[in-house]
Amino acid sequence: MMRHLLLPRCGPLRHLSSPISLPRLAHYKAPTPPAPPTPPKPPKKPVSFTFHDETWEDPYSWMSNLSDKVAMRHMDVYMEQEEKYTEAFMSDTERLQSKLQSEMAFRMTPELSTPPIKFGPWLYYRRVEEGKQFPVLCRRLASLNEEFISNKSPSAGFDFVSGRRIEQKLIDYNQEAERFGGYAYEELSEISPDHRFIAYTMYDKDNDYFRLSVRDLNSGSILSKPQADRVSNLAWVKDGKALLYTVTNNNRRPYRIYCSMLGSDEEDVKLLEESDDNVYVNIRHTKDFRFVTVNKFSITTSKVFLINAADPLSGMTLVWECGGQAHCIVEHHQGCLYLFTDAAKEGQPVDYHYLLCSPVVVSSSPRNWESVFIDDPDLIIEDVDFNDTHMVFIVREGRKFRICSVALPLPRGKGAVYLKELNPHFLPLPKYVSQISPGPNYDYYSSIIRFTVSSPVMPDAVVDYDLSTGMWNIIQQKNMLHERTRILYGTASSASSLANASISKRSGSTDEVNFKDDLLWNDLSEFYACENYDVSSHDGVLVPLTIVYSRKNKKENHSPGILHGHGAYGELLDKRWRGELKSLLDRGWVVAYADVRGGGGGGKKWHHDGRRTKKHNSIEDFISCAKFLIDKEIVQENKLAAWGYSAGGLLVASAINSCPDLFRAALLKVPFLDPTNTLLYPILPLAPADYEEFGYPGDIEDFQAIRKYSPYDNIQKNALYPAVLISSSFNTRFGVWEAAKWAARVRECAVYDPKRPVLLNLTTDIVEENRYLQSKEAALEAAFLLKVIGS
Repeated sequence: MMRHLLLPRCGPLRHLSSPISLPRLAHYKAPTPPAPPTPPKPPKKPVSFTFHDETWEDPYSWMSNLSDKVAMRHMDVYMEQEEKYTEAFMSDTERLQSKLQSEMAFRMTPELSTPPIKFGPWLYYRRVEEGKQFPVLCRRLASLNEEFISNKSPSAGFDFVSGRRIEQKLIDYNQEAERFGGYAYEELSEISPDHRFIAYTMYDKDNDYFRLSVRDLNSGSILSKPQADRVSNLAWVKDGKALLYTVTNNNRRPYRIYCSMLGSDEEDVKLLEESDDNVYVNIRHTKDFRFVTVNKFSITTSKVFLINAADPLSGMTLVWECGGQAHCIVEHHQGCLYLFTDAAKEGQPVDYHYLLCSPVVVSSSPRNWESVFIDDPDLIIEDVDFNDTHMVFIVREGRKFRICSVALPLPRGKGAVYLKELNPHFLPLPKYVSQISPGPNYDYYSSIIRFTVSSPVMPDAVVDYDLSTGMWNIIQQKNMLHERTRILYGTASSASSLANASISKRSGSTDEVNFKDDLLWNDLSEFYACENYDVSSHDGVLVPLTIVYSRKNKKENHSPGILHGHGAYGELLDKRWRGELKSLLDRGWVVAYADVRGGGGGGKKWHHDGRRTKKHNSIEDFISCAKFLIDKEIVQENKLAAWGYSAGGLLVASAINSCPDLFRAALLKVPFLDPTNTLLYPILPLAPADYEEFGYPGDIEDFQAIRKYSPYDNIQKNALYPAVLISSSFNTRFGVWEAAKWAARVRECAVYDPKRPVLLNLTTDIVEENRYLQSKEAALEAAFLLKVIGS
């Protein structure tokens, strides 16, 4: 827009003596700036609660009373007021939002095709057709790989040279969206081992569950059975002639397993029904499709059963049992079962996962499991993957992730050995790797294994590693310097010279690339610095802190910054390069990540030291990292923002309650803000992992801890709070009432400052499934930060 060029310009002062008639300055009045918008004030309807002899009052509990029609009408009115308030406050940033969204959408442009996944004789992939919102699942024979047109310009499945159709459309998710009210949100999909069927589950928004369908890949039609609701797991048996699936009850607890014989008119056979409300069930097939494992777990016990995939109705065999809730994955390789678990050893808890093995056929009972490796605190095994000839490990040395492989079968008769004794082949990796994610690796007999390498200063790189030759290839990666996607599949002329350059490398004894190889990885560390610190927390524990900034645009001692945190469920903090953050980095911002206790990357103890009665450690860790950024002048005082998603929202909001003057702004995305009421009186079903993480209200110590860290119950009165933007959803799966209640109470208790508002950004769609909405929301968040903090 160039409307400003049409406005009259004020000339220099000497023009005041010209004959042009001008208004006298004495009578000139500057226009009065519009009054700041007034935040909504929802009605207060106090309700008292008593538990463990403690009584408290909740003035906004009515917001979560979904069965009260009058309350929900009031809620609708209140949400409209919140929407208008947010729009009014952000109205002067519309041009900025448009510019930011344009920047971000350009970087978030979806790849027109996913990298093909080889499974048997086929290459499977998803591609986007012009003008369509959702992708299409396709396949073509691997023998025609040379005719695979590059991801830049998919051929829509027709070889114009030979006149043959070389592509087969399997599922058009645009048509699935028509079946499911405009949504095409798939949770599970499994191709049968004979490649004739695909079983998949789609989210039914109207009923709030996932629905199972099985499609015949030859005819394209959906089978009349099985069709089931509330499906949570799938596993093929009988070489694709039958399907096992689990269903959940109304509380979303997986509790039944069914077997459906495809092509049969008989009803699906119920293999298992778990009546104990505390026990959860899931299934998975081993990679060679020889067995299906059935996991039954609760907070007190974990069991693994084995089903023969060739005869799924022959019953289940118990192969593993341990006390407590443990992570247990069983795989099969040439007559041996391998168990990857973090279960206690001889009654003593362990900090990391370990690998056990046992023959499939045993004469003794109970089954004897032997350790494969000697525990090595200097080389922690984080994950394992298999194929027919090799075992692949994602390992960690301190906080550094690596990936390596060893040949199968493993030496026998020697007992447990150190992994290093097997001379593992390590892949060279970029310097700042924050996560390595395996898969998908469906083909048990393929020599190629796929994984994704993530880094704070490198776009995600999808890598194919040939275990038979030691060669590896980056098959897809966004190139942020040229704002496009690197294309490495196919022979189309649209592939760039960079794409066609030799990018094959052989793995060796070193695990880091040299500067020359950085170009292959599309590493951005030449332009964006990544620094790691250890920050002393309140109890002297060192907390890893990662910071990223633009080498060109960082402002010494004056930089604004944003600190990310999560600290829950033992999950790694997402430190991947995100294109939307580039807009802040290029405006001089520092982006920081606090790996607080409760999260992953430090073993089970690191997780347990930040949950239940020790949740305060997570919060103190986050506060310590925030103070470190300011004390070391990495971020200017009064220019620090905080960011938290889901459980990370609880972390950030609790830190704000403790030190409201430490932060100038905060972004909370679908945050968990009212743990007292949610854990005591759950509106939506909770899993055992939720109570293990945040505490059991029935336990007096847990309850007291919840009351102390709860963001909603500990808002400081008469304190000046930072500006906060909360993103939530009208979809009740995300609990919009928690955000609404917290916003109302902060406004009620804290000092009112129109420049530090608490805003709600409410959506009606699943933002994660729509890149346009993703860029729109990210632009709003960035504009909010730039407005309230500046750049």
